[in-house]
Amino acid sequence: MSSEELSALDAARIAVAALLLEGVRYVVVAPGSRSAPMAYALAEADAMGRVELLVRIDERDAGFTALGLALATGAPAAVLTTSGTAVGNLLPAVMEANHAAVPLVVISADRPVELRGTGANQTTVQLDLFGGHVRFAADVPAGSDPRRAVETALSAATGAFEDTPPGPVQLNLAFRDPLVPAPGDRLPPESGRRVHRAPRGPLALDFPPAAGTLPERRTVVLAGHDAGPVAEAFARAHGLPLLAEPSSNARFGPNAVGPYRLLLEAFGPESAQPVERVVLFGRPTLSRPVSALLARADVPSALYQPVPVAWYQPGRRTELPLDNLADLADFAGRGSAAWLDAWLLAGAAAQHAVDLVLAGAAATGPAAAGAAATGPAVGALVWEHSRGQLVLGSSNGIRDVDLAGAPAPEPTATVFANRGLSGIDGTIATATGIALGGRQETTVLLGDVTFLHDAGGLLLGAGEEEPALRIVVLNDAGGAIFGLLEHGAVEAAGRYGTAVERLFGTPHSVNIAGLAAAYGVAHRRVSTTAELAGALAEPWEGRIIIEVRTERQGLRELHSRIRSAVGAAVAGVLAAE
Repeated sequence: MSSEELSALDAARIAVAALLLEGVRYVVVAPGSRSAPMAYALAEADAMGRVELLVRIDERDAGFTALGLALATGAPAAVLTTSGTAVGNLLPAVMEANHAAVPLVVISADRPVELRGTGANQTTVQLDLFGGHVRFAADVPAGSDPRRAVETALSAATGAFEDTPPGPVQLNLAFRDPLVPAPGDRLPPESGRRVHRAPRGPLALDFPPAAGTLPERRTVVLAGHDAGPVAEAFARAHGLPLLAEPSSNARFGPNAVGPYRLLLEAFGPESAQPVERVVLFGRPTLSRPVSALLARADVPSALYQPVPVAWYQPGRRTELPLDNLADLADFAGRGSAAWLDAWLLAGAAAQHAVDLVLAGAAATGPAAAGAAATGPAVGALVWEHSRGQLVLGSSNGIRDVDLAGAPAPEPTATVFANRGLSGIDGTIATATGIALGGRQETTVLLGDVTFLHDAGGLLLGAGEEEPALRIVVLNDAGGAIFGLLEHGAVEAAGRYGTAVERLFGTPHSVNIAGLAAAYGVAHRRVSTTAELAGALAEPWEGRIIIEVRTERQGLRELHSRIRSAVGAAVAGVLAAE
């Protein structure tokens, strides 16, 4: 090392100071040797109360935990790894952060330049490892001042650059030996000071009524993922029906329609009151009927986009992007009383029909056991009972809530979901980060395959903070969602024998209670709606797994009965109009 070079610890301390100055308050550390200078520097900052450190041994879970922290706080969160395959394990979290515009800061430690390409242990090409999934990537040579790279990275992560949405960044920091503190160094005295963002509660907005000069139009407001309460306020102000996904954080209020995806056909082109226009907030991800509506060339649609978004490339969607509410109001017009009433009456009839079918399906369970739980019934109960924060896993869980979760008059929980790429990986770790970052009770609903995919997310090292996290696992011993797609028809036809069950159903016999015990997490098993309602009504501390045992067989037929019942109920209501 030349006399002008910074030592590894000095460079790391400068990097940590710059990260804190740019707003990073949480760092998830995965252990390793090459990253040791950053770990020691972060430990010093932690002792002074300037940053919160979390330690995870699995880099993939470390990445998703940091993702959850960023989601809950709205601020950039960092994850630190050593070199080699450790960095590659962050790719799933980085991909999700890219498409969901989450400010995730990857700090990857690396070998100095003289060791790269020599076969040195745990050395690979780490710069640009994430390709187009990061907004910025910098390789900081060993001994160099990392300040400028950190400042640029955080600007990119938080969306400070024009026409660029927030998103993940990579700081690849090379370090030379020695990687440990100097003999005279020591941790500073412990400080009780901690910097926390205030927990974010569910929000509602209020807009003045739309101008009476706007034309009356049969417009619907679609609220996709991350639409926010502005969608609900706009629909209410304009007298328009609101069709809101659960993770929109707009599924509430007097204009919200619950089982909306089953009603779109009733307001289709051949109906007495066809949809004329669509206003879209956020990203729609759940429903094929919604996708079909947005694809119709005869129904103009507009997308409210006040800031750059990461989930689509400009020019690749058909909606007209509008960046202000005044233009959106001109496009949408206002709804007539008859238009809104038709949707609300149909929605109420549909919700009642869904509830009746689910009650009837539950009643077919063994009398001694009470009403057997089904996926949609579980989704409805979790939606009803959740307060604070709610995390919805991908696959059937979020769709069950979308189908059966009745909109409330006011928002009751802030809802999160990894809908950037809708993957099932890292869900427990994401929920853990959300619970720790939000500093309030958090419920996560997920299927058994999603749960097992991230069972390692249950591991908390000794002394690590335990969140208030209620994990509701719908355990039907496999992947039920594929039975509701085209694969279910292939299986029913019998032409592929047991291949569909093996390849898509992925049956298993994992003892979730035993898994919970191994990780030191409380566990409760239920199988009826009454038992689940009771479990959800009880207070809890720390972490608890509520395992809901149910069956996949008959799920496709249940959804068919729901569609038929809703169709009949809605037809009767609209015929009486």
